[in-house]
Amino acid sequence: MELLKTDLARFDRLTDFPFEPNFIQFNDLQMHYIDEGKGETILALHGQPTWSYLYRKFVPVLKNYRFIAPDMIGFGKSDKLVGVKNYSFDLHYQSLEHLIHQLDLKEITLVVQDWGGLLGLSLLGAYPERFKRVVILNTFLPKGKKAPLPFRMWQYYARYHPFLPIGKIVQFASVQKLSKEVIGAYDLPYPTNKHKAGARIFPLLVPTKPTAQGVDKLLKARSVLSEWKKPALILFSDKDKVFSGMEKFFYKLIPSSQEQQRLMIKDAGHFLQEEKGEEIARYIDQFMQGELRV
Repeated sequence: MELLKTDLARFDRLTDFPFEPNFIQFNDLQMHYIDEGKGETILALHGQPTWSYLYRKFVPVLKNYRFIAPDMIGFGKSDKLVGVKNYSFDLHYQSLEHLIHQLDLKEITLVVQDWGGLLGLSLLGAYPERFKRVVILNTFLPKGKKAPLPFRMWQYYARYHPFLPIGKIVQFASVQKLSKEVIGAYDLPYPTNKHKAGARIFPLLVPTKPTAQGVDKLLKARSVLSEWKKPALILFSDKDKVFSGMEKFFYKLIPSSQEQQRLMIKDAGHFLQEEKGEEIARYIDQFMQGELRV
């Protein structure tokens, strides 16, 4: 498999992402992650088409914790495989599984959004003993049903758009107007179209039939969460064009979510970490301190 590396010097222009890069080897690939602070471990997982930059506003607020946010293979500062056929649900799952084991992460507070939810909650389902709490942002847990037409259109767009404008996609799914610098930051990891294969194929990796890769893990996640007694915080935004209303599914699924205040992040779109990062981080801090219990 041909792989590409994004020149790290490209990221030197970012004035709002001053974090030391860390890398872990997974098979023949390098996976990047930020690892800031000390204390209880927070593991934050991004989705498509973003990278760990999405969580930059969390780090200062959560300075009393160890905050880890990886870039999935094909995203951010991690290696990119050339060709969409080289990406799979299992590749992403196994690379994150490897990260958790190599860093020996325990007592984790898991924060997930978008594809981070499918993969992170699958990990929680497989290794519930490693997780202490879970924070669920705009995401879902499919079980292999046929995708609705709007999502199939998104799959087609991502796969076949001639240059897939990553930063503009983040803007489109946001309520607020993002600066040129922020839009450019989301584009930085992808200097050529060949670098974008991972971002292109992610929507098509969503399981849309019962035999699809990952369905077993997602069903296991549903099962484990349906009996979850540890703390769980549901934080969805009110103007998400993708997952609006899906918070009801998680409230119904996870018994312990009833023990926390029901909060809604207002005036934010799909990428709520970008628009309301500090606010969400403050809620996470309060949640970890036990201050959001009803």
